[in-house]
Amino acid sequence: MNPIILDEIQFKPDFDALASVLRIRKDGKDEKRLMDLLDQSLSVAKPKGAYTESFVDEIENDYVTIDGVRLNGKLLPVNLKNVTRVFPYLATCGTELEEWSGGIEGIRERFWVDTIMMFALGSAIGEIDRHIEKNSNPGARSAMNPGSLEEWPIEEQQGLFRILGNSHSIIGVKLTESFMMSPLKSVSGIFFPSEHSYENCRLCRREKCPGRRAPFDASLREGFFNEPH
Repeated sequence: MNPIILDEIQFKPDFDALASVLRIRKDGKDEKRLMDLLDQSLSVAKPKGAYTESFVDEIENDYVTIDGVRLNGKLLPVNLKNVTRVFPYLATCGTELEEWSGGIEGIRERFWVDTIMMFALGSAIGEIDRHIEKNSNPGARSAMNPGSLEEWPIEEQQGLFRILGNSHSIIGVKLTESFMMSPLKSVSGIFFPSEHSYENCRLCRREKCPGRRAPFDASLREGFFNEPH
C-alpha cells in the first residue's frame, strides 16, 4: 500500500490548555504575549503526517520483518506477537512552524514556542490515528516509537523511513546522520492492534524525563523482557 499523506491537518489548540501546561496566569502580560505568539503560529502552522498499512512477515526474538524491512530490537517481537497488520507512521509540526520559531528570542518565549510546536505535533499524531480508525478499522491500538527504549534503538528509524518510502520528503522531514529528525518536533513509530493500552514510559527506567507520561513499572518491564527488577 502506498503511504497516505496528510498535509491539510487543522491546528486549533485550546489556549486554556496551553496556558495551563505553561503555568501562565490569566489576565496578565504573559497571557497576552502567549496569545500573540499563538496567533502568529496559527498563521503559519502546517502540521503534517504520513502512514501506511503494512504487514508483519517474520518475528524472531530480537527483530521483526515488516514489508520486507528488518527492524531490530526486543520490543517489537513482544508487542507484535500474533499481530499481522500494523501502521508505520511519521508526524511533524511542519517546517513552516519550525522556521517561524527561529525568529523568536528570549529563553522563556522560546520555551513557550517549543510547547506550541509540541501541540502541533500532537495534532498531526491525532489526525493520523483518526484517519487509521476511519479508513482501516483496526480496533483498539497502541503506538511504539524507536528511541523511546533501548530495546528499540533510535537507529531503527532508518527502517521505518524505508517502509514509508519517500513520504518523509513530501512532508518535509529529514533524518540526520545522528538519526534525529528535522524538524525536531517530529516523531516516527508504529500503531499496532493491542487489547491492552501500551505506553513506552511504563517500561523506561530513566528517572528524570520531562516527557514522561506514565510512571515506570518494574514488574511490567520484568514481564516484557524477562529481566530481574
